Amino acid sequence: MSDDLVSLRMMVVVANQFDQDLWRQGVAMAAVPVEFSACDMSGARAALARTSADICIIDGDLPAGDQAQVIDAARAVQPAPVVFAAGAPGCPRPAGVNGMLTKPTNSDEARKVTELCLRAKISTRVLIVDDSGTMRSIVRKILSASWFSLDIQEAAEGLAALEQLRSGRFGMVFLDYNMPGLNGFETLSEIKRECPGVAVVMMTSTVDSAIADRALAAGALAFLKKPFYPADIDNVLERYFGLYTALI
Repeated sequence: MSDDLVSLRMMVVVANQFDQDLWRQGVAMAAVPVEFSACDMSGARAALARTSADICIIDGDLPAGDQAQVIDAARAVQPAPVVFAAGAPGCPRPAGVNGMLTKPTNSDEARKVTELCLRAKISTRVLIVDDSGTMRSIVRKILSASWFSLDIQEAAEGLAALEQLRSGRFGMVFLDYNMPGLNGFETLSEIKRECPGVAVVMMTSTVDSAIADRALAAGALAFLKKPFYPADIDNVLERYFGLYTALI
């Protein structure tokens, strides 16, 4: 967790007192201070307007109509909170939520899910490495439109990327395969050696499935074939932040 984050406001909308208490216990154990509130459906709209929550978590066991009402109420608040639905893996994803969480069954799981939410709200430094300024601009535009808090930097080749990684705390790198000087695999190898905690997403326009297999085997988090789209990067970001992809 980042020292830059002092506190966040989290509200959970659940159907019963047991789940409210479970979330409360888990939040109290989190590594970062959290201003926590919980309510059922009857008090959700008023609570959202009153608390100015940064994060709103909706119980995936609530009826779909109730979930939709809470999502609409959250979207009506300005600034709107990040909205998650918490349910079983693979359950349908309600329209309008930012991401899906696995519903906790005990307080330690609630703590882990809470810290996952906080991590998604903390600013993460992202480095785009591509010798094409046009491509860097495209990736930056897609990342800037994401709801995740991202501090986006750029580098035009591998050596410059490594210099930036050595001098700053980065979480992710979007790395082009075809570059002059150090190519993508050479740069990936150096990143994994010097900054093993940094997640790397390899990008290429080359039509060769072996490249994807090699990138993943070398430690890349994901592989993106150009051209790719915002949904493709959203999936990568959700994977990086520990969210899961629900059925649509």
